[in-house]
Amino acid sequence: MAWSEHIVVRNGVRLVCRDWGGPGQPVALLHGLAGHAGEWDVLARRLSPQYRVVAFDQRGHGASDRHPQDVSRAAYVEDCIAVVDQLDLRQPVLVGQSLGGHTAMLTAAAHPETVRALVLIEAGTGGNPHGPADIGRWLDSWPTPFSSRKAAAAFLGGGAVGAGWAAGLEERDAKWWPRFDRDLMVRSLMENAQRSFWHEWEQIACPTLVILAQSSFIPAQEAEDMLRRRPATMALSVPGTGHDLHLEQPEALHAALSDFLERLA
Repeated sequence: MAWSEHIVVRNGVRLVCRDWGGPGQPVALLHGLAGHAGEWDVLARRLSPQYRVVAFDQRGHGASDRHPQDVSRAAYVEDCIAVVDQLDLRQPVLVGQSLGGHTAMLTAAAHPETVRALVLIEAGTGGNPHGPADIGRWLDSWPTPFSSRKAAAAFLGGGAVGAGWAAGLEERDAKWWPRFDRDLMVRSLMENAQRSFWHEWEQIACPTLVILAQSSFIPAQEAEDMLRRRPATMALSVPGTGHDLHLEQPEALHAALSDFLERLA
């Protein structure tokens, strides 16, 4: 099944969505920082025979508007609600990886009537004061422009992870460039560097699944505290994976999501 493109506009910011269609429960997929909607293609293809699946390039990313002025957490949340409303995704399950998971979490907290359930993949409550600087140094290490997608994939981790990241690049003048602005990515993390969002986490009322990598970016104590504060939360770890487990093990992720979605039904 192929996807169709839809454009959602909120306050002048253009968001590009991949709508995979599907007959059942709506599922909205949110990529992480510096990512793109195409990271979800394998999972979306597997889910779409049963579920209405939509992934979108978030503001500042991919084919969406590259230089929005507002990169606050609230702006990302309201973008998510705009996609839900304009594409008529009635009570979707929000599935987000990394910063996309944080956006999904805040959306579920702020709009409980809108969200049916929440799935966080390698996402926590925030509060990392070193995050912006760490991401800035990592992005500065990219030898851009890349000479080819193959070279980019090799640099960005190789295998399925490198290929997934490289798929988000664009070609200009026979070179391959990121589809985001480095400084905007750093600014997008500033609120998460200043505080943790424990209050928002505790406000969530919908069924929640937390999926972590074996080599997780989420500190063990933070994960334990998340489950202690919301003990009804379901949680699992995927063996042999890192932060980009959605690219490394899409089959395992599909199995976990399918089981969760079937329980909802």
